[in-house]
Amino acid sequence: MATSGTAPIIQRFVRADVRAFLEVLNTTPMARIGELGAAETRAQVAQLRAGRPVVNHDLAIVRDLSFPGPAGELALRFYDARIDRPPAPVAVYFHGGGFVLGDLESHHPLCVEIARSLDLPVVSVDYRLAPEHPWPAAPEDAEAAARWIAGGAGEVLGRDVTGLVLIGDSAGGNLAAVTARALRDAPAAAPVVAQALIYPTTGDNRSTLSKSEFADGYFLTQKAIDWFDQHYAARVGDARYDLFAFDQAGMPPTLLVTAGLDPLRDEGRAYAAALIQAGVNVIYQEAEGNIHGCFGMAAAIPSTASDISGALAALRLLAG
Repeated sequence: MATSGTAPIIQRFVRADVRAFLEVLNTTPMARIGELGAAETRAQVAQLRAGRPVVNHDLAIVRDLSFPGPAGELALRFYDARIDRPPAPVAVYFHGGGFVLGDLESHHPLCVEIARSLDLPVVSVDYRLAPEHPWPAAPEDAEAAARWIAGGAGEVLGRDVTGLVLIGDSAGGNLAAVTARALRDAPAAAPVVAQALIYPTTGDNRSTLSKSEFADGYFLTQKAIDWFDQHYAARVGDARYDLFAFDQAGMPPTLLVTAGLDPLRDEGRAYAAALIQAGVNVIYQEAEGNIHGCFGMAAAIPSTASDISGALAALRLLAG
């Protein structure tokens, strides 16, 4: 216990494999996101990703395709553990990356695991990125993709789509919730049966304890957050970005996962509480001792595998 007149010592639980990962990561360009332009940063991320182990999946289908988006063809990737299946929901995945980074490759291993564990078809969406395509391009693409999958993708996918499970991490978690709100207010051809928000950015720019505690040294830094926000250029308080800007009543059953060492942790906790207060069925989980982005780093942080399996087990309950 701290003595009078001294600042309390904050004891943070950091998993051993997370600590080892951060020691390496903090010597790479990934620790300095926010110092270069978007193109240069994407090139550095791609170079680091080139050393990632190849995913040897046993899925029956992994196929790239596209659909006519709001501003031209948008790429998608379709995953399924089965060649054929009876009518079922389809999981729609929106990747993270601050609305500036990420693509179909960045979250490919996670989408493989989602398809395998949920035993549902998965479609990953390659939405337009800022700064070339600032807000609201990303939510427009996300909503359009969800509506197309719900109503017009049956022949292309070879599936009878009975519902949507919207999933996203970080920026993608924001897009999943924004899309769920849009489809709540103007339903698509198939209902949203559940959403999974993995350490989402909520669009809430208020100060929190976690933003202060983990502003530097834990992968996602405050400098990086500011850089992403500047590029995305979303309108503060708009319901297509700020998840607290709309009524939560009628939102779909929700899995919300935060990471214990994440600057976005507290806003994720607050959003889970807002959903619960509105009467939404919520399962809340926290990856204690883990960092933002961990679901996409399971190869480097092995303990994350248990976080992913626990989250997907909970999502199976929500999605029925």
